[in-house]
Amino acid sequence: MKRINPPASRLADAPDAVLVERASDGDVAAFETLARRHGPLMRAYSRRLMSSPAEADDVVQESLITAWKEIGNLRDGTAVKAWLMRIVGHRAVDAGRRRKLHSNIADQLELIDKAPSPEQSAVAGSARQALSRALDKLPEKQRRCWILREYGGQSYEEIAQTLGISSTSVRGRLARARTTLISEMEDWR
Repeated sequence: MKRINPPASRLADAPDAVLVERASDGDVAAFETLARRHGPLMRAYSRRLMSSPAEADDVVQESLITAWKEIGNLRDGTAVKAWLMRIVGHRAVDAGRRRKLHSNIADQLELIDKAPSPEQSAVAGSARQALSRALDKLPEKQRRCWILREYGGQSYEEIAQTLGISSTSVRGRLARARTTLISEMEDWR
């Protein structure tokens, strides 16, 4: 029996689980609805992880391509938001690794504040550079946990699932990362 596609307005009201099921069957309109629904959050998260808006947009685009290819493997359609955020996190880390091969992350940081004063710009730039240097000193696993938690707003369980480790390991890595960052940032204060 041929499935008739509902109008776009009905798709926009459909729950994530229904859209995931339809998209996994190849329904492009259902996937587009998911992308429109969760795209702004994916973009905001990516912009926090990346050093430029252009890089962030590239990460979101790569993430959506990956999601389209892999949506059939998503078992729980209600978890699509967390799943998309994990993909963004993975793609951002991959992009960061590629970029790190070519340049220093501290040189790539940009201010995205709205009309800051020169003093605010100087303080914010100094803080970002200090944080960037401190993050560079963290072991990769601690840095990934910290970024997913602080920039991505993911729960310990979501981070554990993203990285394939236990929640207890996430807690330990975050505690060590925070201790190191506090120590490293002390000179900046």
